[in-house]
Amino acid sequence: DVQLVESGGGSVQAGWSLRLACQATGYTHNGYSLGWFREALGKEREGVAAIDSDESTAYAPFVKDRSTISVDKAKNTMTLQMNNLKPEDTAMYYCAAAPRTMGWGIPPITFFTSWGQGTQVTVS
Repeated sequence: DVQLVESGGGSVQAGWSLRLACQATGYTHNGYSLGWFREALGKEREGVAAIDSDESTAYAPFVKDRSTISVDKAKNTMTLQMNNLKPEDTAMYYCAAAPRTMGWGIPPITFFTSWGQGTQVTVS
C-alpha cells in the first residue's frame, strides 16, 4: 500500500512562505499523479496543485502565480512551495496519490486513491 506523510505546515504571518513536503512510500507504479488538496474549516476540500510522472503540472487559480509543485524522484518526495501566503490560505493541507497520469487540470478528489493525514497551515 502507498503511504503518504505530509510535513512543513505551521503558523506564519501573511506574506511569508512555506514549503510543504509529502513523502511517499510503497509506490510501485511507473505512471502516477500526486496532488495537494486543502480543507478550510467549514468548507469543502479543494485542489491546490498536482503533478504527474510525465511532469505535467496544474495549479488552482488562487495559488498559480505564487506556488510551485515539484517531485524529487530520488527521495520519493513531492513539495509545494507557497509564497506570499494569505489568511485565506489557512487550511489543512493533504497530499494525495493516484496510480496513473492525469489529464488537463487538477484531477477530482475521486481520482486519487491514497491520502495522507494532513498538515495544518495557519496564516494570520
